[in-house]
Amino acid sequence: MVTSFNVPRLVVAAPSSGSGKTTVATGLMAAFSERGLAVSPHKAGPDYIDPGYHALATGRPGRNLDAFMCGPELVPPLFAHAAAGCDLAVVEGVMGLYDGAAGRGELASTAQVAKLLRAPVVLVVDASSQSRSVAALVHGFASFDPQVRLGGVILNKVGSDRHEAMLREALEEAGMPVLGVLRRAPQVAAPSRHLGLVPVAERRADALAAVSALAAQVRAGCDLDALMALARTAPPLSTDAWTPATAPARSPGRRPVIAVAGGAAFTFSYAEHAELLTAAGAEVVTFDPLRDEALPEGTAGLVIGGGFPEVYAPELSANEPLREAVARFAAAGGPVAAECAGLLYLARSLDGKPMCGVLDADARMSERLTLGYREAVAVSDSALAPAGTRLRGHEFHRTVIEPGAGTAPAWGFTHPDRRVEGFVQRGVHASYLHTHWAAEPSVALRFAEAAAARP
Repeated sequence: MVTSFNVPRLVVAAPSSGSGKTTVATGLMAAFSERGLAVSPHKAGPDYIDPGYHALATGRPGRNLDAFMCGPELVPPLFAHAAAGCDLAVVEGVMGLYDGAAGRGELASTAQVAKLLRAPVVLVVDASSQSRSVAALVHGFASFDPQVRLGGVILNKVGSDRHEAMLREALEEAGMPVLGVLRRAPQVAAPSRHLGLVPVAERRADALAAVSALAAQVRAGCDLDALMALARTAPPLSTDAWTPATAPARSPGRRPVIAVAGGAAFTFSYAEHAELLTAAGAEVVTFDPLRDEALPEGTAGLVIGGGFPEVYAPELSANEPLREAVARFAAAGGPVAAECAGLLYLARSLDGKPMCGVLDADARMSERLTLGYREAVAVSDSALAPAGTRLRGHEFHRTVIEPGAGTAPAWGFTHPDRRVEGFVQRGVHASYLHTHWAAEPSVALRFAEAAAARP
């Protein structure tokens, strides 16, 4: 039976990337948390890095809401799962408000997520190079889709009191509330590199200071009471909360230890993956390939997700005991699920530095960014999925890998282009494709069962 779920909520969007969504969303999360509110943090789309800053701001796991990878129907249940018991939920959008999966209309756009959650939208506008034109811009975004409720604007990168007055006058004529004004403040900007912001795990002390500064900036420049009042206008949702326990249960028996790579080099993961593995009967233990010289005791399954191994290639290579342990585990047929960074770590080498040597392949950095949603079908039976399993995923990397001959591919991509990708050998499933297991919980169950079958 579908139940009614309600929590005050806001979607923080922008006309385009680079307008300041992360600054505003993270600052709002931190500022409301400092008021003693339990704030549920969310990110539209497949991004892994922004949720790390959201988690710092709120003390709760950052959660993704991806209508492409999980399907629109799963967005409200995943939201309800994370936001249950909270006083407020803040959803940071992706790209521009109406930008989504290429060639798929509104699919996976911030606008679609806002409509699915019946949430008011706060538009963050980079006002650094405009004055009265801001009213035309905001009017266009407010009227483009009548089902998207634009509740107000936060003006970012405002230069002076006079600039602010002109912007406010223009928006007053347009009938759009100004809920905040932020001046230029480069000292709180988070550093970035080839795939976006530097993850929290690589700069925790500095990241804490940056989040604190963002909270102070938002407190000073935004009307938090008006924003909370807007959040409270969101009507109830008719949805049941998603739960990992709805996945098929593994047969009773010992709880296999599944080791999940973490630390600064492997920061990309979805919180639901560990929850699904735990619900499937596994004991999830995190290890750090930069520091730990052995796999966790009793490891029966190994998950190595995404991150930045190219940044830490010398350190990963120098940890020879762990590389050898991973190679032995894989050679013995142990189930291994590796995504993107994990794929590179399992290769013979990365930018000339020795890696684990599990795969007959060499990886290197590239000038070309590979980015986008993918539709895929499993080509080979593996510890993750039987052949024929269909999943949607996302690629995001600036590396290439050159495989040896005779390897079985993991996925066949059916959209937007047709090609095979990845590796399946013994118990190893390694690929560039990031997937969200909540879309297909049987993946976690199958992997847990493969781990439990290990002696």
